[in-house]
Amino acid sequence: MFLRLAMYVGAILLGGPVWVGASDLVSLDVQAQPTGGVKATATVFFPVEPAIIQRLLTDYAHWPELFEVRMRIAELREQDGKVFTDIRIDHSLLPGERRLMCESRSLAGGGLLTELKGGDFKQYRRVWKLSSAEGGTQTKADFELLVEIETIVPDWIIAIAMRQELETHFRIVRDKALARATQGR
Repeated sequence: MFLRLAMYVGAILLGGPVWVGASDLVSLDVQAQPTGGVKATATVFFPVEPAIIQRLLTDYAHWPELFEVRMRIAELREQDGKVFTDIRIDHSLLPGERRLMCESRSLAGGGLLTELKGGDFKQYRRVWKLSSAEGGTQTKADFELLVEIETIVPDWIIAIAMRQELETHFRIVRDKALARATQGR
């Protein structure tokens, strides 16, 4: 346990780029905010076209498959071009199941904006901005996430866990995108 915490702290203090895959350099910065919450920013290159990443990010019913953390979709509905999700998250750092109610919409240039509508969070805003790279065969994804959870766990501990979970999340998205590309969907 101590070794794992020490690795987390080291990753936070050292920061810098993280290698997610052989060619997918990720610049990832995760910081506790002085006003509360944790903010993460990243740039990820996925070895598939942007349309594949867009389809993956907007496959709301399968969002839990994109994360290592246990979660489930309690409610999913689409209305007026927006998608409302009620997600239940079971995280090892937090006692019990946490509720995250969000509204998501696709961005005009490619990407996704997800914002808090209710639940056990004080703040939640996630933005994926997608653009074409390498002549359209790859995707450059600019990612930003601001999270503040209703909990007694300090933000700096949330930041440590979030960094590792985002690295895993980006790998899962990459792997699923590659699988979809080879299946031709």
